[in-house]
Amino acid sequence: MELRSFLCCAVLLIVFCFGNGHAKLAPDYIHPCNDTTSECLVKATQFALPEFVKGIPELGVPSLDPFTIDQLAIPLSGLKVTFYKGKVSGFRKCIVDNVISQLEKRYFGLEFHCNLTIKGQYGAVGKILLFPINGEGDAKVKLTNLRMKVDINTKYVKDENAVNHFAVRNYKYSFDYGDRVSFDLKNLFKGSKELSDTVLAFLNDNWRTVAEEFGKPIVDYAVDLAIRTIEKFFEKVPYEELVNVPIPQ
Repeated sequence: MELRSFLCCAVLLIVFCFGNGHAKLAPDYIHPCNDTTSECLVKATQFALPEFVKGIPELGVPSLDPFTIDQLAIPLSGLKVTFYKGKVSGFRKCIVDNVISQLEKRYFGLEFHCNLTIKGQYGAVGKILLFPINGEGDAKVKLTNLRMKVDINTKYVKDENAVNHFAVRNYKYSFDYGDRVSFDLKNLFKGSKELSDTVLAFLNDNWRTVAEEFGKPIVDYAVDLAIRTIEKFFEKVPYEELVNVPIPQ
């Protein structure tokens, strides 16, 4: 009886000291590749994306779909726009076009396209071309087939338990607005629906020119949030749970 009790205690000790300490942290939808071919990486990324963007509360990883914009000032030529109480949705339906991982060079590249919708409130004072603007109200911006390429330089770090992790060293990105950006800004001219509709039609007819000024701060905000979210994920989940390829020496 004493021997059996000792063995039971020993098994429990192993479970608590080693099992919990090395418990799998990556969610079940993370399927590590056995190599770094684009084919496997695209498939694994596409599979994980719809669930990953919901956030992982138990790891402190926030949601990316939707994500909120509490307040964002958009400085434009002759026009001051403030976007607030906004929500951005659509990332869960993004299509992954390519993924490149060069472990030796500490490089990770991602290309994707998707439709995004931004809803919230806005305030605008100033002038667009010859049109004086003094409006505030509901705002909705739809981006159709937005295309983006993100280049991330990574590094390998060890945590306090000597466990390996990915980390982001720096990044850059490029994007194209794709097929269309449509604007729906209510009450551009306070008290004049006709004039508001006229200017809104002008904005939509010249959507690419307007988007190049209006949209970049929002895209900058979204990309920065996405990178910070990825960093939190990397901090929590070990390297070995993300890829079945040894860290290059």
